[in-house]
Amino acid sequence: MKIAIVTDAWYPQTNGVVTTLSRTTESLRSLGFCVKLFTPEPFKTIPCPTYPEIRLSLFAGRRLRRALDEFNADSIHIATEGPLGLIARRYCIKRKLKFTTSYHTQFPAYVRKRLPIPERITYRFVRWFHNKAQYTLAPTPAIVDELRSNGFRSPVLWGRGVDTRLFKPSGAARDPRGGPVFMYVGRVAVEKNIEAFLELDLPGQKVVVGDGPALGTLREKFTDCVFTGYKFGEDLAATMASADVFVFPSRTDTFGLVMLEAMACGVPVAAFPVSGPIDVVKNGVTGVLDNCLRRACLEALHIDRHACRHHALANSWERCTNEFLSHLSNTKDGLPSPSTFVASVTPTPASVAQHRPIPQPETQHPQPPLMD
Repeated sequence: MKIAIVTDAWYPQTNGVVTTLSRTTESLRSLGFCVKLFTPEPFKTIPCPTYPEIRLSLFAGRRLRRALDEFNADSIHIATEGPLGLIARRYCIKRKLKFTTSYHTQFPAYVRKRLPIPERITYRFVRWFHNKAQYTLAPTPAIVDELRSNGFRSPVLWGRGVDTRLFKPSGAARDPRGGPVFMYVGRVAVEKNIEAFLELDLPGQKVVVGDGPALGTLREKFTDCVFTGYKFGEDLAATMASADVFVFPSRTDTFGLVMLEAMACGVPVAAFPVSGPIDVVKNGVTGVLDNCLRRACLEALHIDRHACRHHALANSWERCTNEFLSHLSNTKDGLPSPSTFVASVTPTPASVAQHRPIPQPETQHPQPPLMD
């Protein structure tokens, strides 16, 4: 069975969309599915204003349509609302093909942080984009409910996972003499609300791991904070495991994969009780949610680190992939549901090897700190 995934977000971007799509594709291929990713890589691109890591594809229409024709997918999933997503959406509608979409980012809130555009106007666009899909896949129950209340016709749940082999507790002994370490990991940008963390009066040390357009300003303003820049792979995992509390100040994320990474390292989370954290964090068990972020940080110091790790272990990418399959639509009449193939497909070296592997962090692309 052939599955096409169209996305404007791809390497070298460092965000949770890219990680979710790459890990899901790896899992699909291990099950024997033929998966082709349609990304900006082969097209001429320009940087997105205010977010240059995102590359906007130009003049891709004819080439993308031809590539989709040649692949002749059994299922088409459109992951993003960018230029490639718009082309793929039009392609499916014109040919009367069923397709699915996914809602990864609080797009209206992100745009409002950067431009004086009311959220209701941006919601009108994203609602128009997704409502032609058979299903719109969203990462948490809260986001599903939010989309439904904003007029989305068919939002369904597609959860997220974490690599618990990479992200794991540190075996090093903790040194309490310097006080606790409060850490943020992710994109350093205005929509992440990092200042709300850095302005807190907390004991010990504040650490920010990541990069982005707000890094220079924050580094100058908060000289008592350690800014490490990006870290990747085992270095990132070891750094996260060294924290006492992971602080997630964002109010606009749909999920926040990095919170699961922190829990996998045995690090409790302090966050606001908003979409994303309310579905990812078990309040009082794997972290603390409070409208007073300082109180959440201090109370999180008393959370059992073993409980955090135990919670993360239940969130595998394999489980998330099966959830993804359960929602896919068939472009061709008479095919069984994609999810019925899972039990019958036995991955073999030959079936997996025939598909091009996802770029691995150790080779072509470093593993990013995960962000929504």
